[in-house]
Amino acid sequence: MSNLKLLSKILRLKGMKITSFWFKNRDRELHLAIKPYKNGCRCPECGRRGRIVRYATELRRWEDLTLMGMKVLFWYAPKEIQCTTHGRVQEMIPWAPPYSRITYRLEWRICALCQIMIQKAAAEILKMAASTLSDLLHRIINRMRDGHKIRGVKTLGVDEISFCKERKFATLVYDLDRSHILWVGLGKGSETIDRFFNERLSKGQKSRILWASCDMSRAYTEAIKHHCPNATLVIDRFHVVKALNQAVDEVRKDEWRVLDTHGRKAIKGLRWLLSMHSRNRTKGNTRFLNSLRNSNRRIHRAWVLKDEFEHFWNYSYRASAEKFLKRWITAALQSRIPSLRKFVGTLRNHFENILSFVDRNLTNAVGEGLNRIVKIVKNRASGYRNLESFADMIYLTIGDLDVPAQIPSHLRTL
Repeated sequence: MSNLKLLSKILRLKGMKITSFWFKNRDRELHLAIKPYKNGCRCPECGRRGRIVRYATELRRWEDLTLMGMKVLFWYAPKEIQCTTHGRVQEMIPWAPPYSRITYRLEWRICALCQIMIQKAAAEILKMAASTLSDLLHRIINRMRDGHKIRGVKTLGVDEISFCKERKFATLVYDLDRSHILWVGLGKGSETIDRFFNERLSKGQKSRILWASCDMSRAYTEAIKHHCPNATLVIDRFHVVKALNQAVDEVRKDEWRVLDTHGRKAIKGLRWLLSMHSRNRTKGNTRFLNSLRNSNRRIHRAWVLKDEFEHFWNYSYRASAEKFLKRWITAALQSRIPSLRKFVGTLRNHFENILSFVDRNLTNAVGEGLNRIVKIVKNRASGYRNLESFADMIYLTIGDLDVPAQIPSHLRTL
């Protein structure tokens, strides 16, 4: 077996032939002169063979995967051909995408490594600078997602996250049925979410969205109602419970401020006990909270109302749930507790959208799970300076388009 055939076998080169090789940079780089084998002179648009018009004299270089610690580089001078359909074009390069200086399988390896580790570690494995790898990754993801269309979305979720040491915010849009992130945009206002609906979804796609979930941000709720006329908006259960817990905790804080030292000792450690769900409390915890009926009636009353509100999430009939919610609102107003009266105002502002939970138990739980993965991606890199780099990693990790899978399987492996 000749050296050229042996190299071709070791490198698993398909659709190309090695004509010569040489070493450079103190044997740290392996340079290969190659040419397409049985698939040259093809049009990059239609794939049909064309007549050679011009033989190029200038060699182009492509970087491939490392082999035993050595960089592997391809050299070839592409020909110009005459296609019967697309006219005079440069022949298709079977081992690399157009205008790229790296091969398909190096692209696939970059994506695969960056999904599981930080870019600096991936750059060390691939023997390249971290800034070079970051630029290459950005180009790969942009090329794969260029022209990509969002399809089949019926259940939408919207939430915001912080990045850059929590000084900046980004809006994330989810497909809650498929557990994917559809879009990442800078900011968390109405302009940001409007940009998603106007740029990424057609009028028909908006009309086919049937369910949506978000927090109580007016920017998100108004945008969903405006752009998705057929969607039933469900306010996320977590944010409703969080607002109620904050209202109850405000009662505890107010009482703490007016109590003396002896009174404060009596309610010490009450914060987490008040926010705890009834199924997680022990009998001793419940007896302690019931004892507040005599020592601190305001805290006891707030806790009773908070516990009663938990029953709302168990209703399966809308009429019964609506009747319960109205009775609870009346009881909360009669308690004359300012923080609970404020929470009642929130309930009234989003009454129909909170009541929609009975029709479908839709929450942003999937979105929160995806947010956890996003935070892992952010923490793994110790944060990102700009949203562009952060969005690249989000799309690569949990985007609706599987970026590595866009590279043909026979071009991925070494």
